[in-house]
Amino acid sequence: MEFFCYHRDRPGSLPLRRELLEEHWSYMDRYAKEMIARGPTFADDGDTPTGSVHIVDLPHPAAARAFALDEPGYQAGVYQDVLLRRWQNLLGRTMWDFPGGLVDGNRYLVLGLGTGQTTGPTPPPDTDELIAYGPLLSDDGATWLGTAALVRAPDPDTARATLTPDHHDHVEVHDWQCGGRR
Repeated sequence: MEFFCYHRDRPGSLPLRRELLEEHWSYMDRYAKEMIARGPTFADDGDTPTGSVHIVDLPHPAAARAFALDEPGYQAGVYQDVLLRRWQNLLGRTMWDFPGGLVDGNRYLVLGLGTGQTTGPTPPPDTDELIAYGPLLSDDGATWLGTAALVRAPDPDTARATLTPDHHDHVEVHDWQCGGRR
């Protein structure tokens, strides 16, 4: 089962986040084989972290909750909340398999929250700039709750257009960077 996990930073927690960076990476290293995508989101200045995205393949929802809640930054209070949802990898690849590479171009996390329909939107026909794409689902996988995409795009508006507005009540776009140990 695949899961989308987005820890959102608590305001003022940057010094603690920096202090725990090695612990965070060591924790994530334990999940290297299960990782589909990972990386931080940033404020409009492009430098200040605002959150941490992880898409992982784990055996069941309880394992995903443990993954999200045992993370050192979460335990220490770096994050104000965590969005954890079942996810379906519609592209069938990891971020490391993205043909566009890991560093060139602007990258974004696009989150579209939905209305609890039974089915969500399909990927756009041109997936060349999609790094990861899939529906956010209820724990049992039966109800569509939104869509999460990692996309390379020239600007936030182009990234936002990745998701169909008629399927989403609310769309967020965050600067994102492929993450992991440097």
